[in-house]
Amino acid sequence: MKSNLDLNIKLELETAHTKVTRVLREAILRGDITPGSRLVQEELAKSLGVSRMPIREALRKLEMEGLITNEPHRGAVVKSFDVNDIEEIYALRAQFERMAVEKSVPLIGQKEIEKLGQLVTKMENAKEVEEFVEYNIEFHNLLVSYCPWKRLLFFIENLWNGFPQQTPHLLLDHTKKSNQEHEEILEAVKKGDAQLAAELLSKHISRSGTDLIEKLKSGNEK
Repeated sequence: MKSNLDLNIKLELETAHTKVTRVLREAILRGDITPGSRLVQEELAKSLGVSRMPIREALRKLEMEGLITNEPHRGAVVKSFDVNDIEEIYALRAQFERMAVEKSVPLIGQKEIEKLGQLVTKMENAKEVEEFVEYNIEFHNLLVSYCPWKRLLFFIENLWNGFPQQTPHLLLDHTKKSNQEHEEILEAVKKGDAQLAAELLSKHISRSGTDLIEKLKSGNEK
């Protein structure tokens, strides 16, 4: 059996690599770290004030998300944004989360509905985009959380990594539209209309994906 010290060390490492992953992911998606840039473990460890272990774990995670690639003789390199990848991610999310919400809504109770309402209010009142991102993730997670299909939830969790979490950073002028769509989804949940809630969520995800692709394409044309 592992000692408490071992467990504490593991917890600290998990926390460190999670934070490093988030920082690097946001920097890549915002364009602070440009496509083609090398991510050198020693330099990142020194810059972020951590050991190389959480850096290695973070790079492995970012590679799984498709944000970086390991090239011979170069190591970890930031990939160019592939519109086809984004289109695939949002198309899959629209279908998978639709299925999950249909199965989740009938099992959502009044306490969870109140929590969803609080999150919608928090998103509407968010002063910083980071706040909106946090509440948006929590809102979507809660919507599907009662789905009994665990494999489906696993697929959704993986698809949420990368672009979906940071979409608000890239579409700052679209938060008002998102808030309106969140309100409509919430009203369907309150009515217990699982099919309508699922349809509205699917349209919301598809719209976000389309807007993101158009944003990235327009940016590349400049």
